Amino acid sequence: MTEVERIVRELEHAHSGSPWHGPSRTSVLSDVTVEEAARHPSRNGNGIWALVQHMRAWTGEVARRVREGDPGEPADGDFPAVPAPSERAWRESLDALEQAHREVIAAVRDAGPARLDERIGSGATCRVMLHGLAQHDAYHTGQIAILKRLYRDGPA
Repeated sequence: MTEVERIVRELEHAHSGSPWHGPSRTSVLSDVTVEEAARHPSRNGNGIWALVQHMRAWTGEVARRVREGDPGEPADGDFPAVPAPSERAWRESLDALEQAHREVIAAVRDAGPARLDERIGSGATCRVMLHGLAQHDAYHTGQIAILKRLYRDGPA
């Protein structure tokens, strides 16, 4: 298995496969209701929907960086605004996250192995950034799993 294939596999497992750390992002999000998604855990805490918007924004930014090679922020910010709650808007946010995931996978496959050791600007290599994306997604997926449990079971 090549390094590109390993990275793609790591990203795929975290998104919708069987990662070693627990359930995949798709699995965790599969039964989140629009009410749960829109709920805020505290005055300053990010809710599930905000975390989905954040992961979508950064996944898209990483795909862009792989394709173009220069660092930047997501076009719509670190934590893009959450739309007015509705079933349709929630589904569109989940679909946009899925699309961003497909884009980053395509960008990695298209870039090939030589690109992995190139630096993005003066920062990390493409390889480090892609492994970091998988770690980023695992972290936020864990937050979503905890919020689901809190919303459904209440505080301990």
